Amino acid sequence: MQPVPDPARAGDTRASADLLRVIGDPGTAVFLTVRPDGRRRYCYWQPPEPGTGRTGCYVALPTAACDALHSAGRITLGEPLVDPARTTYRVRAVRKALRTPAVSPRLAPVIRAA
Repeated sequence: MQPVPDPARAGDTRASADLLRVIGDPGTAVFLTVRPDGRRRYCYWQPPEPGTGRTGCYVALPTAACDALHSAGRITLGEPLVDPARTTYRVRAVRKALRTPAVSPRLAPVIRAA
């Protein structure tokens, strides 16, 4: 059994950065599937590569690492799609807010109505 990554350090490793790159790619839809027995699986569809003969397939992502990213607030889950066999969530990367300095009221531009 693998140790569960520390959520406080999620995103600090190269593996976490690679996961965030995959999840943050707008062309890759990543989903979390939760089974009634509690089994969780993060995965995405890898399309076929033209000219190579490789067919498309589902690619599983490491569950413990993705759960750590979710606990750390680096990824979010969309609205659940529930059926009797499973519940599916769309997984998205959280975009970091741009840090802008606060503008003091005395330095704010004055806009006058014409």
